[in-house]
Amino acid sequence: MQDRDQNPDPLRTRELLVNRRHFFGVGAGALGGVSSALGQLSLGSLMLGGSAKAASDGNLGALPARTHFPAKAKRVIYLQMSGAPSQLDLLDYKPGLRKHFDQDLPESVRNGQRLTGMTSGQTRFPVAPSMFRFSRYANNQDGAWLSELLPHTGSLAHELCIVRSMHTDAINHEPAITFFQTGSQIPGRPSFGSWCSYGLGSSNENLPAFVVLISQGVGNMQALSERFWGSGFLDGKHAGCKIRSGANPVLYLKDQAGIERKDRRRMLDLVGELNEAEEARSFDPEVATRIAQGEMAYRMQMSVPELVDLSDESEATMEMYGPNVRKPGTFAANCLLARRLAERGVRFIQLYQRGWDAHGNLPSEIRQQAQLVDQPQAALLRDLAQRGLLEDTLVVWGGEFGRTVYSQGTLTETNYGRDHHPRAFSMWMAGGGIQPGIVYGQTDDFGYNIVENPVSVHDLQATMLHQLGFDHERLTYRHMGRDFRLTDVEGRVLKELLVS
Repeated sequence: MQDRDQNPDPLRTRELLVNRRHFFGVGAGALGGVSSALGQLSLGSLMLGGSAKAASDGNLGALPARTHFPAKAKRVIYLQMSGAPSQLDLLDYKPGLRKHFDQDLPESVRNGQRLTGMTSGQTRFPVAPSMFRFSRYANNQDGAWLSELLPHTGSLAHELCIVRSMHTDAINHEPAITFFQTGSQIPGRPSFGSWCSYGLGSSNENLPAFVVLISQGVGNMQALSERFWGSGFLDGKHAGCKIRSGANPVLYLKDQAGIERKDRRRMLDLVGELNEAEEARSFDPEVATRIAQGEMAYRMQMSVPELVDLSDESEATMEMYGPNVRKPGTFAANCLLARRLAERGVRFIQLYQRGWDAHGNLPSEIRQQAQLVDQPQAALLRDLAQRGLLEDTLVVWGGEFGRTVYSQGTLTETNYGRDHHPRAFSMWMAGGGIQPGIVYGQTDDFGYNIVENPVSVHDLQATMLHQLGFDHERLTYRHMGRDFRLTDVEGRVLKELLVS
């Protein structure tokens, strides 16, 4: 054999010919990576009350070992009504508006508040009362007022905590959804589901901790960006996994023709060895993420087909969710999948129902939208309850902002439009230790301003984290020299909404 030093391998030569700047650059990066890793271990142990070993473990275990205090909820199902439904036509009953039909909204009510470009040029702001009837559901005549558009949901008013005093800082869809999902209007922060995955980890090694489902509505559908369920500066393993309808529920999960499962296993083992070597060299945490995601994908090849196969559901269950449940990708089908994900231990399940952006022809569009969601979401609550899951599953329903009391465009007795309204809108919650059968907050006679118990986006997020067992001020992640959290520097827990 020839002397290696006389005829060195070219890759070895390149490795040895590292200049001084490159050496110190790599060295600093490696030391920084070690320091960051050690910092996260100690910080995770301090924040979450676990050992350093537990904090470094990819699977952070089940509740309540990883939380600040015993949790009331083990998981979240978030029903995001993308496009912003009109609270005045669904949840915030204002019968007195009838006498103001087509009258200009008083300037003393608007008080110079911000308008969108779609109505800022209007010369009039005519009041548009809802054309739909409201009924007092549950507890005979002592329950909450809900629209005739939501009869199935209304029949469960005794299970709902309706918040009529939500407000947000954003007035346009993209920043508004980003704010609700990440706690900031500026893109780049981790989504709520990613924070949940980071704090709780997974309780099912065969499914991601955070799953996203999307269904299409009938109206104007705003775009949904993948960053809404992205992990931001958290490890990529905390990002949401989108499950689609059709033959391939998760992209790139299915093996190509001619590839057997044993072949996939050998490939993953080889790629894993290469990634482990790269991780040891670079100290890059995303390399470890790639290893974990490859293993998760391998396990999901078995778990996902079983998840989306509804053949084991009873006929009574299928009927409860309504006729659309047999159509993959519909809101009904996704609500049933949400229940199946919940009972399999998935921590955060996000359903996006598109099509609520009704600027014109609102009565027709909202009637169709409500028909798509009413029976399935009520069935989801009933299904969770009868399986003993509702008490530790927090279900949240709402859009990114509300809708104006004045009409955008032409107003008639049977048709009107509504613009974006961040000042006051409604949401509801159920299960997960939230008080059932209550209404919290109040708006003025025009449904335009909040007059009692305002609730901010960060208040809602802090309350949800509290139910999951976290102090929102202590669930943090150090990034670029700052401790970030979902609620940024605001938020209070709404203890009035919680079961004592």
